[in-house]
Amino acid sequence: MKAYMDYGSGAPVDPRVLREMLPYFTDHFGNPSSFHSYGFTALRAINRARGQVADLIGADPQEIVFTSGATEANNLALTGMAPRLAKKGNRIVVSAIEHISLINIAKDLSRQGFDIQYAPVDGDGVILLDKLAELVDDRTVIVSVMAANGEIGTIQPIEEAAAIAHRHGALFHTDATAALGKIPLNPAWQGVDLMTLSSNDIYGPKGVGALYLRKGLRPKPLIIGGGQEQGMRSGTENTPGIVGFGEAAELAKAEMPAEAERLTKLRDRLIEGLLTIPESHLNGHPTRRTPNNANVRFSYIEGESLILSLDEVGVQASTGSACAAKTLEPSHCLLATGLKPEDAHGSLAFTLGKDNNSEQVEYLIRQLPGIVKRLRAMSPITPEELR
Repeated sequence: MKAYMDYGSGAPVDPRVLREMLPYFTDHFGNPSSFHSYGFTALRAINRARGQVADLIGADPQEIVFTSGATEANNLALTGMAPRLAKKGNRIVVSAIEHISLINIAKDLSRQGFDIQYAPVDGDGVILLDKLAELVDDRTVIVSVMAANGEIGTIQPIEEAAAIAHRHGALFHTDATAALGKIPLNPAWQGVDLMTLSSNDIYGPKGVGALYLRKGLRPKPLIIGGGQEQGMRSGTENTPGIVGFGEAAELAKAEMPAEAERLTKLRDRLIEGLLTIPESHLNGHPTRRTPNNANVRFSYIEGESLILSLDEVGVQASTGSACAAKTLEPSHCLLATGLKPEDAHGSLAFTLGKDNNSEQVEYLIRQLPGIVKRLRAMSPITPEELR
């Protein structure tokens, strides 16, 4: 049996999305900036997609700036806004479990003279609001707390975090990549000034993302050129990709309630089954988590060995964020929750998606105990009773 359970790292394009995209590769290939019918056709498609993405989060279409993905959107939000706000202060506060792209952006801003502070989380990965409040002061220009963590699934209290930022006149940014299409989002009622969005996480094409910018905000452009995307992201637009993102957003809005309920049932059964394995533990919040995420650690073995062994029986999962997979270091997210490096190394992240079903979940539950037992038998640190 095949059971792909790594949707958080990469998802297929929905066939309905692909169908909408195809004409813009072949028939409607005009440049959206061209002043003729081919250009107007492409421009109308982009504007429609902008409205579809905005509608998914209850925003105005003019508050959506398309990018090449979530990483670029994170860069535009922080690296773009920080210089604009430098007269107010130089402090930026981010949560300790942000995506590696945002962590590295923060490190780069630190080298530019910004005072970067990392807000801690509790053992379930929930940001400690009292500690956040201690770090945010009148010198703070941006606070960034992700809406949900893609690795451990924990949903963050971003409304409360945003209120803390605004009390000190700081902007609030949230990376909503792992939350989009999984839980309701609305920057207006959540108090969000900037929100990072990603296409592939809702079954749209890779290489397309967006940044929600509250009206009146204008970050310094990262890409200078012809002034596309309201002057904030120059370069000829990726019309097929943007059309795909828009269609994926429309489908996500219509299907999210039912799909979230279906995935929650699969997730809960998967967690229940995996926790019957001796010395297994759930990572992330037990209930305040995205519907598709199950992250479990297994003592005395390496996650990489588990990944390879599962792949041999047709199951694909992850040891953490795919964007940080080139390093052998333990997950910074798991370490931030208080895990020891050896425990973090033994963690598996299962992110479910539209093609998963109960038969696949039961198959994994049957396969994994034997794999864990075999790998523990090979480990020199496994207690005798677990061999």
